[in-house]
Amino acid sequence: MPLGLDENHAHVQPTGAYHYHGLPTGLLKNLGWKAGAHSPLIGWAADGFPIYAKTGYADADDASSDVKELKSSYRLKEGRRPGGEGQPKGKYDGTFTQDYEYVAGSGDLDECNGRQCVTPEFPEGTYAYFLTDDWPVVPRQFRGTPSEDFFRGPPRGGR
Repeated sequence: MPLGLDENHAHVQPTGAYHYHGLPTGLLKNLGWKAGAHSPLIGWAADGFPIYAKTGYADADDASSDVKELKSSYRLKEGRRPGGEGQPKGKYDGTFTQDYEYVAGSGDLDECNGRQCVTPEFPEGTYAYFLTDDWPVVPRQFRGTPSEDFFRGPPRGGR
């Protein structure tokens, strides 16, 4: 079933939440993102940390360092999926989330696709998420605890 993504690689889900499956190209253009500059602040995650796209300081703690495109530390697994009851079979090809593994230190970012760093908005430093060209593109887990008001629908816990 197609996701029905718009030109910004996003869509509205049944709860009314608009969310991204890829880089928000229209937003980046409107914010003036440039390859040789630190990414503008593009949003806030549900746990309160800022979100940037693609570029940051080469030295995470030094705003005077060069700017570079940050790389995810996830890699496509080699070999074949083990299969099993109700599980996909075949070569790891990136079709499934489980086709990827986190390899600490292989990129610039941690398992949440973020890092502790200085940014133009946080010269003293903060934890920040980064969208990347490579998988996972959009971070898929939180460093902190998401705010309860992030969750839509009936109250959690069956209340």
